[in-house]
Amino acid sequence: MKVILLQDVASIGKRYDVKNVSDGYARNFLLPRKLAMIATTQNLQNLEKRKKIAEEKKEKQKKITEENLAELNNKKISISAKSNEKGNLFKGITKQRISEILKEKENIEIAPELIELEKPIKQAGEHEIKIANKKFTLLIS
Repeated sequence: MKVILLQDVASIGKRYDVKNVSDGYARNFLLPRKLAMIATTQNLQNLEKRKKIAEEKKEKQKKITEENLAELNNKKISISAKSNEKGNLFKGITKQRISEILKEKENIEIAPELIELEKPIKQAGEHEIKIANKKFTLLIS
């Protein structure tokens, strides 16, 4: 059975791919979970429209992200976090938390996936954070 994937499916394909799968797999797994739809001629025509809309949305989001990054470049942002007397934080600051901090403090939305952070920050002090070749400083007290 020929299907159009509506989401990424492991070992099958990515969103909007047209794939041939067994009838049973399509009927019992993909279709009930809304992971795919049957590839009729009408659905294939709609697929091109969906791809175009998704691409436009992606380009728009990319442009907004670039504008936000330009605004963020070389900025210093201060936050407070609980720590012991040695400066060790009780809770590490992750990519997700940095994304939330940027939204709260600077009203800048950056996806956590774009933040370059090897491991969570667990020490108070000044930390340089990189996001797509831009840098800003996070002051943790």
